This record gives sequence, C-alpha cells and structure tokens, in this order.
Amino acid sequence: MCGDLNVAHQEIDLKNPKTNHHNAGFTDEERNKMTELLTSGFTDSFRYLYPDKENCYSWWSYMGHAREKNVGWRIDYFIVSDRIAPKIDEAKIHDQIFGSDHCPVELEINI
Repeated sequence: MCGDLNVAHQEIDLKNPKTNHHNAGFTDEERNKMTELLTSGFTDSFRYLYPDKENCYSWWSYMGHAREKNVGWRIDYFIVSDRIAPKIDEAKIHDQIFGSDHCPVELEINI
C-alpha cells in the first residue's frame, strides 16, 4: 500500500501541531484511524527508520513562503506490511525536488 494519505499522524509530522490540531489532515479522528491502520499489521516506513527525526515534510502550502521556511506536513507515505518492515533499507523524502506543493518520497526494500 502506498500513496498520499493526507494525514499527519504524529505531532512530529508537521511544523505547527498545536495551531493545526483541528484542521483537516490532523484531526483526532484522522490520526486515530491512521493509528488503527498502523496497529493492524502495517508500518510507516519512514518512521520505522527515523522515529524521532524532525522537520521532515513532504507537503507545503503555497501560501506564506511555507516551503522556503520549511513549514510543512509529512502526509505522503509508503505503508508496508509489518512482515516487510525489516527489509526496509531506506526511506527518503526528496524535499529538494520542486514542481508541486508535494515532493517525492522514496522507499528502498531489500527483497
């Protein structure tokens, strides 16, 4: 399973969690559903390798020079089954690639 889930799961996954708490993409309901998904046999590949890494975002608003200031959200994921998680070699966020309000994310798996 992969794709843009449009949910910042943890507070670490967006720059301003307190001011965005009730905004779409960071509501309690959305975050709880993401937790439910991740506890039902799936793994967030980026957080598997980097559980505490901060300021890593894959989306920025076009307003207020958000990307220049790195005021973003991590809402693009590679979600893998738990049995594949130990085979993850690398998970990257290519924030230096422009062309959209999102940047590419990459997953390397050793199968």
